Amino acid sequence: MSLTVYRKAHFNAAHRLYRKEWSDDKNAKIFGKCSNPNFHGHNYELEVGITGTIDPETGFLIDMKLLKDIIKEEIEDAFDHKNLNVEVPEFKELIPTMENIAIIIWEKLRNRIEQQFQITVKLYETPRNFVIYNGN
Repeated sequence: MSLTVYRKAHFNAAHRLYRKEWSDDKNAKIFGKCSNPNFHGHNYELEVGITGTIDPETGFLIDMKLLKDIIKEEIEDAFDHKNLNVEVPEFKELIPTMENIAIIIWEKLRNRIEQQFQITVKLYETPRNFVIYNGN
């Protein structure tokens, strides 16, 4: 029997959506106010789902304390109160859209969570805008 457990987290971060090779006018036309040269911020809400089978010895799918610690170390410590464009190496050349942020989060988690588990990342950039990524 397969099931999914979830852990919620959040982080606050600033970013700017833009392409260096484009003019400010073109960036503004494509990315709107998200291309503000002085950056802007979001209160990101994150839900991480882990899918697998229950360990018959422990009754756990995964130790939630372990999942909490991994999310804190890999995501919250790396992204919280940071300028994603400037301070997070993964976004030096990658536009930090919510889509790309979700993929990076998934990759960071995949490196730490056993392969037997499927990982789903649900990232809210705003209460109305969110993305779901599961590695496919």
